[in-house]
Amino acid sequence: MRIGAAAIGLTIASFSCPAHAADVVIGVPAWPSAQVTAHIIADTLKDRLGIETELRERGTLTILSEVGRGNIQVHPEVWLPNLTDLVEKLAEQEKVLRLSPHGVAATQNICATRETLDQTGIKAVADLAKPEMAAKFDSDGDGKGEIWIGAPTWSSTEIEKIRAHSYGYDRTMTLLEMPEDVAMAGVDAAVSLGRPIVFYCYGPHHVFQLHDVVMLEEPPYDPSRWTLVKRAEDSAWLEKSHADTAWDASEFHVAYAASLETERPDAASFLSAIELGPEDITAMSYAVVVEGRPVEDVAKDWIAQNEDRIGEWTK
Repeated sequence: MRIGAAAIGLTIASFSCPAHAADVVIGVPAWPSAQVTAHIIADTLKDRLGIETELRERGTLTILSEVGRGNIQVHPEVWLPNLTDLVEKLAEQEKVLRLSPHGVAATQNICATRETLDQTGIKAVADLAKPEMAAKFDSDGDGKGEIWIGAPTWSSTEIEKIRAHSYGYDRTMTLLEMPEDVAMAGVDAAVSLGRPIVFYCYGPHHVFQLHDVVMLEEPPYDPSRWTLVKRAEDSAWLEKSHADTAWDASEFHVAYAASLETERPDAASFLSAIELGPEDITAMSYAVVVEGRPVEDVAKDWIAQNEDRIGEWTK
């Protein structure tokens, strides 16, 4: 087959001219509000500041490690104290990470529906360690109850395993790890069928708006009773860890690579100025999970409704 000179030139050009790389790569974690925020950041950087962006779906720990290597520049929702050790390492020791100073106050707990409390008499997280209580959450007849403790890629999930072991309910309950949308569908089904359910919960989150959800009682946070050893650092991490009180006060921030301050100071200025509230996060989560809207559409609508705020962040 003959190939014309123009076609040959085009073919050579296609191999010799690589596609333009993104100026800023944004990690996209596996929960709705962070996904929407990632798209808001990407669209704003491109449309307001003319910065080419790329979105990459990754686990939250992977995103932060890639920020440390310079392969990803933004994590849209870094939770503390879940990631305090890693953030301190990257921000204070290695000097490669920055956090927006504007955090969103958050909560992390074990929750149940109010109907569950009425049906079972459960009041506290420690009650789950009692076999007779755990049996009330047994849906498959194996003698153990079930509790969702988070998605496999979440930093909080490993901590919830430690908490379950410390309280003792890892012996009476099956600890379920699955994507959040599947778990929340399970909560919806339990509510509609009137079945008891317990699950890891965090806020701001649409579940508190959608259902009558109650946080189970725990002793107040006590740092002397929290010792966390990471699974990646020690094969005996679970036995060496302990956490049998409530979580410490939580918050989350936008995080970005320190290198942006010199390479793209306009992007760094915008990222440090982002200031979201609990109502923003709840609305994002509700739109994606309850209304079933595409993440990118929710982000575009949020941008259109908040042009003045974004203008303040990008000036």
